[in-house]
Amino acid sequence: MGHKMTKPDEDADLVERAQNGETAAFDELVVKHSPKLYGLVYHMTSNHEDTNDVLQDVFAKAYRSLKRFRGNSAFYTWIYSIAVNMTLNFLKKRKRQRKFSLDDIDSNIHNDKDFIELTAGTTPDQEANLSELQQRLNEAMMQLSEDHRAVVIMFDIQGMPHAEISKILGVSEGTVRSRLFYAHRQLQTHLDEFRN
Repeated sequence: MGHKMTKPDEDADLVERAQNGETAAFDELVVKHSPKLYGLVYHMTSNHEDTNDVLQDVFAKAYRSLKRFRGNSAFYTWIYSIAVNMTLNFLKKRKRQRKFSLDDIDSNIHNDKDFIELTAGTTPDQEANLSELQQRLNEAMMQLSEDHRAVVIMFDIQGMPHAEISKILGVSEGTVRSRLFYAHRQLQTHLDEFRN
């Protein structure tokens, strides 16, 4: 079956209630979509504090703009677009404010739930290797341009189809495919250096 995508009508009732001023309905939408959005922003920024800041802004903006949401796309696609755009803007600002170095990447990847599940039951040696590989992968991701990083996160990490990504980013599916191709090639090169 692969990953289950949110259907356009799944959130319609909550959205309508939220648009009518029911804050509990908006809270429910936030809770429902937070894990995936957190994953997206964290993989883009590699920093938990930055992720929390960006997400607060994303939900605040979504709340303010909710009246303008017409339901032409899934709510999920709409809020994802806001999150991607705000994260890209945040990263541009962060680059200008300070020279971002790989030291800024959170090293507490061991607290990452998915990573812990992935490494459960491994020997300490394997764990050390996995930890290093994870760090390399993190570094390789940070070497990608923000646009390329966004498609890799959505496609490879979050399992979204090309069509969904193209809607979120407002680019053609062909563009999504070519960004993935170049990003994968760049990651491969970076990880090949690690293996040698």
